[in-house]
Amino acid sequence: MSVPVVNPDQYSAQLEAKRQRIIDQFARFRAPTLEVFASPASHYRMRCEFRLWHEGDDLFHAMFDADPSTRDGKKTVRMDQYPVASRRINALMTQLLDAIRDSHVLRHRLFQVEYLTTRQGEALVTLVYHRKLDDAWEQAARALEKTLDAAIIGRSRKQRLVLTRESVTEHLNVAGRVFSYQQVENSFTQPNADIAESMLNWAREVTQGEEGQRRETDLVELYCGNGNFTIALADNFRRVVATEISRTSVASAQHNLALNGIDNVHVARMSSEEFAQALSGEKTGRRVSDMQLETHDFSTVLVDPPRAGLDAQSCEQIARFDDIVYISCNPDTLETNLEQLGRTHEIHRFALFDQFPYTHHCECGVLLKRRQMPSGV
Repeated sequence: MSVPVVNPDQYSAQLEAKRQRIIDQFARFRAPTLEVFASPASHYRMRCEFRLWHEGDDLFHAMFDADPSTRDGKKTVRMDQYPVASRRINALMTQLLDAIRDSHVLRHRLFQVEYLTTRQGEALVTLVYHRKLDDAWEQAARALEKTLDAAIIGRSRKQRLVLTRESVTEHLNVAGRVFSYQQVENSFTQPNADIAESMLNWAREVTQGEEGQRRETDLVELYCGNGNFTIALADNFRRVVATEISRTSVASAQHNLALNGIDNVHVARMSSEEFAQALSGEKTGRRVSDMQLETHDFSTVLVDPPRAGLDAQSCEQIARFDDIVYISCNPDTLETNLEQLGRTHEIHRFALFDQFPYTHHCECGVLLKRRQMPSGV
C-alpha cells in the first residue's frame, strides 16, 4: 500500500473520480442520486502508527511505500511531518523526538509509535519496544507525559504499561447534539472524525420516523463496535439491541452509552450468527433471555461489516427486516451483497463518505426498504 500524497489542490478532482466510479459501479441497481460527503483536504486522520527509525544518533518516524525493485517489495519513507494526520499528531511527532533523542532509557530498542488523538486535542501515545520495560523506563515515561501533555502507554512482548489512562474521548456533533465517545488504545475507532460525524448524521436522518419523530418500533444493530452508530441512532427508536463479539468493544459501548445518558439500548456479546439463532428460537440461555427479544418489534437493522462484507446466509437474515442500513468499507463486497438483497429490497438512499482521501478506498452508506408487492399478488 502506498503512502498517501496529500495535495489539497487536487482533492476535489480525486473525489469527483471516486463519485463517478461508484455511480458507474452501482448503475444497474438504479440507486437515487449519490450523496457525497467530502473530507477535510488535509489533517483528517485522528490516529496513526509509525516505525521509529534509528540511524546513528538520528531518529525519525517512518512508513513504508511499495517498491517492486526491492527484495521485500517496499522502501522506507522518512516522515518528518505527515499532512494526513491531525495537527496534534504532527506537533507530537516533533515534540516526541526532541524529548527522547538524548534519552537512552526512552529510545533504546523503541521501534514503533502509535498516536491516538481527538479534534479537541486530547492525545494518547503508545511506545512499542523490543525489550522489557522497567522502573527506570516508567519514571522517564511519566516525565514524558508532562512534556507532551499526553497520556503514555508502553508496550513490549507480554507487557502493557498504562501510566495514566488507556483512552481518549472524542466529541461529535449529531443533529445539534454533542455525543461523547471513549476510544480505547489498540481498539478500532473511525480514523477520520469529520467523516465519522457525517456518517452519523446521515444514518440518523435516514432512520428517523415521520416528521423527525421517534419510531414506535425497534432497531437491531450488528457489529456495533464501541457503540458508534448505536448512540447516535438510539433516539430514533423505541429500543435498540446491539451485538458485538469483541469483549473490549462491548465494554467500551456500555461505557459510551452511560457517558451519553442513553438507557434504551441493550448490548449483547454475541456474533451476528448467534443473534439470528436467538431471534429464531434456536439459541437459548441467559444472554438470550436478557435481551427479551419476544418484547421487541424490529423494523430496522443496521450492519457495518468488515471488508469481506456479508455471507449469503447473513444477507438472508437481514432481508427479514423492512429497512436495512448498510455501512460498507468495501464497494466490491457491497455490490455482491446488493445482488442478493435487491431481490427483496430497493435502494432509497445512497451515500459516499470519503473516509480515506488520496486513496482508492471508498466508504458507502445504503438505505434499503422492502419492495412493495403489487396489490393482488
